[in-house]
Amino acid sequence: MEIITHLLIAGWDALVEYLSGHVLTCLVPAFFIAGAIREFISQPSILKYFRADSNKWLAFSVASVSGTVLAVCSCTVLPMFAGLYMGGAGIGPATVFLYAGPAINILAVTYSARLLGLDIGIGRVLGAVAFSMVIGFLMASFYKKKTEETVTPALEMAPSEDTKSGQQLLAFFAVLVGILVFGAGKNWTVTIGLVIALVGMLFLWFDRNEIEAWLSSTWHLTRLIAPWLLIGVFAAGILRALLPQNLVSQWLGGNSVESNLVASLFGSVMYFATLTEVPIVKAFAELGMGKGPSLALLLAGPALSLPSMLAIRSVLGVQKTVTYIALVVIMATVSGLIFGGIVA
Repeated sequence: MEIITHLLIAGWDALVEYLSGHVLTCLVPAFFIAGAIREFISQPSILKYFRADSNKWLAFSVASVSGTVLAVCSCTVLPMFAGLYMGGAGIGPATVFLYAGPAINILAVTYSARLLGLDIGIGRVLGAVAFSMVIGFLMASFYKKKTEETVTPALEMAPSEDTKSGQQLLAFFAVLVGILVFGAGKNWTVTIGLVIALVGMLFLWFDRNEIEAWLSSTWHLTRLIAPWLLIGVFAAGILRALLPQNLVSQWLGGNSVESNLVASLFGSVMYFATLTEVPIVKAFAELGMGKGPSLALLLAGPALSLPSMLAIRSVLGVQKTVTYIALVVIMATVSGLIFGGIVA
């Protein structure tokens, strides 16, 4: 009973620390940005580039960064991937999107940089983009015949009607990002000024229906993600108290091939709800996990889990799924090894 009480207190302490240090200045602005992306950025204009007959470099480039635009989380990427692939997208851009979508959405990038450090945040973005494109090119090369035979009518989407000019949207998102950056830096004078500017933009440029739709999208993402995130933070606190530090240092410390491979394999089989991999990695890092293995886990975790493997198999079949899994584990291991060598 004493042990259980100790673990529950450890989980609670982690939760309190997180809520007091990261929610107001980090996650709240990030959720508003994600909601705005979901509501005001034209998804059909992005997804049309995924067709099998699109320029390969353009399709792969768009797919690799689409997660930041589409605000895709791990719980929505699988059905979107299935719809893209079965609707006619080439296997290359489809698998690029499958990997990169949840790895670099605005919430994941912001939270990783805030909680784990700017170097990990940048490494996650660059690693995810490069990593996903290599996987996509290899999948397209291995299964070229299927890609060439794929038809594309399902991706012929009607263009969306954008009611805002590009300059207005650019200014709107710049202010939202500014609130996030300066709020996280505790520069309250600039932050308050940006909030006032945001209110002015909403009054001048947006009607009531648009504002309500934005707030609804923000609330939807918050309701979808926040409960699992809080559970993840609580679990990370328990893990930190439960795991012996020497065990974590032995298996995940340093920057060896073995430690990066173990981190990649662990990330690929575990299920992480959106963002919960970040507090888990932070807990491991505090117990001695190296920066290379930390990035390897972050790169493998959002892309794979035992449930997602089964879902991917139902779309791609056994052979392509095994190939995809192997590529994710190998690329995560190599990326972690390179990153660990650079930041050491």
